[in-house]
Amino acid sequence: MAQTALEFGTLDPVWDKMVLEAQCALKKEPLLGAMIHSSILHHSSLESALSYRIALKLASTEMPEQILREISDHAIKEGGLSAFSRADLVAVRDRDPACHNLTQPLLFFKGFQAIQAYRVGHFLWMSGRKGLAYFFQSRISEVFGIDIHPAAMIGKGLMIDHAHSIVIGETAVVGNNVSMLHSVTLGGTGKQDDDRHPKIGNGVMIGAGAKVLGNIKVGHCSRIAAGSVVLHEVPPCKTVAGVPAKIVGNAGCDQPSVMMDQLLG
Repeated sequence: MAQTALEFGTLDPVWDKMVLEAQCALKKEPLLGAMIHSSILHHSSLESALSYRIALKLASTEMPEQILREISDHAIKEGGLSAFSRADLVAVRDRDPACHNLTQPLLFFKGFQAIQAYRVGHFLWMSGRKGLAYFFQSRISEVFGIDIHPAAMIGKGLMIDHAHSIVIGETAVVGNNVSMLHSVTLGGTGKQDDDRHPKIGNGVMIGAGAKVLGNIKVGHCSRIAAGSVVLHEVPPCKTVAGVPAKIVGNAGCDQPSVMMDQLLG
């Protein structure tokens, strides 16, 4: 009989902290007991909990939960996704002021859940299983309202706040430790079918409603103001704003994606 998180501690500090938080949450709100047990306390690792949540959310009459669980288990193990998931989880906890513990993203935050499901879909795409990857993309869009092509390349430590109406195109690249808010588009500018989507550097913060279009580079540690339409390259450590976006100053800090300061003054 498999041991659960309740029966022993691990050498994984992120998972151990999540288990303790889940136990505290269970005491405060017993009515969430079934969710907390099935999603966290019945598992022995973050990887197991993630595959369970992904399968639970994406299951449908076309693809039952058990098959999705097996697919997700395999992708997380063979694709080395654990480090990405942990970095995403900690990013949400550290940058989102509405997040107060590690359990919330796993249980309630659709941005985190959608990104973990995308990572499984991306592994499938890179493994040549493109039909199944498209299925994941479709279900992620239907369930979470986020459309990320499985071929897109997304680094570690991504935080998507609110996570409504996000679009990330097929040839887009997103670096490490990027933060973006709702209604962000990383899209193309026409019908070309080659390398046509933005390349976002490390540590970039993209404000709500911003549109970054075309095969352009957004330099590391830059800021894109809310509502901007970016059509040209953005140098590193700069702030751009407007329609079309123009440089309005420096980024204002060394880590804009962490500070999440969206004021232009």
